[in-house]
Amino acid sequence: MTELDELEAASIFILREAYNRFDDLAMLWSLGKDSNVMVWLAKKAFYGHVPFPVVHVDTGKKFKEMYDFRDRYTEEWNLRLITGECPPVEDMDPTLPPAARSAARKTAGLKSLLEEYGYTGVIAGIRRDEEAVRAKERVFSPRGEAAEWDFRNQPPEFWNQFNTEFPPGTHVRIHPILGWTELDIWRYVRREGIPLVDLYFAKDGMRYRSLGDQDITSPVPSNADTLDSIIHELETTNTSERAGRAMDHEAEDSFERLRRDGYM
Repeated sequence: MTELDELEAASIFILREAYNRFDDLAMLWSLGKDSNVMVWLAKKAFYGHVPFPVVHVDTGKKFKEMYDFRDRYTEEWNLRLITGECPPVEDMDPTLPPAARSAARKTAGLKSLLEEYGYTGVIAGIRRDEEAVRAKERVFSPRGEAAEWDFRNQPPEFWNQFNTEFPPGTHVRIHPILGWTELDIWRYVRREGIPLVDLYFAKDGMRYRSLGDQDITSPVPSNADTLDSIIHELETTNTSERAGRAMDHEAEDSFERLRRDGYM
C-alpha cells in the first residue's frame, strides 16, 4: 500500500466506526478542499452513497463560486444537504478581534443546528497541520453540552485505538482526516480526480489556499494553475496555508477562544 492508500483506509475505518456508533450523525461541508475529500471518502466508505446528511453552516458571505459548487455537487453526488444561517456579527462577543468575531458566527450557527436536529456526532474536516490549536485535537473528541471543547481533558488515542464509548447525551466531533497534511489532500485530489472550487487555481498571479468568507479571506501570490503545479509549489513553499485568513493574523489566543467555544 502507498501512503495515500493507508491514509484513505484509516479515514474510511473512522467514518464507518462513527456511523456504527452514533445514531444521529452529520458531516460538516464547508465546500473547501478538505471537506470535499471527506465527502469523497464517505462515498467510498459506503459504496457510493453518503448515508448521513451534509451540513453547510452558511454565513451568507461565501464566494459565488462556492455556492455554485454546492448546488451542482449536492445534486451530482446525491447528497442530503442541510443548511443553516448564522446570526449577525453584532450578536457575537465584542471582545474578539474583528475577523475572529466574524468567524464566531459559524459557531453560533452550528450550535443552533445542533439544537434543532439533535446530532450526537458531527464529522468535521480539520487537520492537525493546519493550525497549532487543532494539533491538540483527537479523532473522536467529546464536547460539553453547549459544544464547548476542553482540550485539557481529551481521551488518549494510542496506536489508533479510538474511544467511542461516551456517556449518554455527549456530543462528539469526529475528525477522519486529522492526520492528513495539506500535501496529502492535494495528492489525493489529483489521484482521485476530486472536483474542487476553481478559486484554488491561480489567476493573474494569485490563488486561494484556504477558502472562507469573502470579507476575511484573501488570495496569496502564486502561478500554480494546475494540480501538478500546486503540489510542486507546496513542496517548496514556506508560506502558511492560512496566510490569506485574516483571523490568523489577529491576537494569538483568538483562535483558541473560538475552538473552546465550539468553532469548527
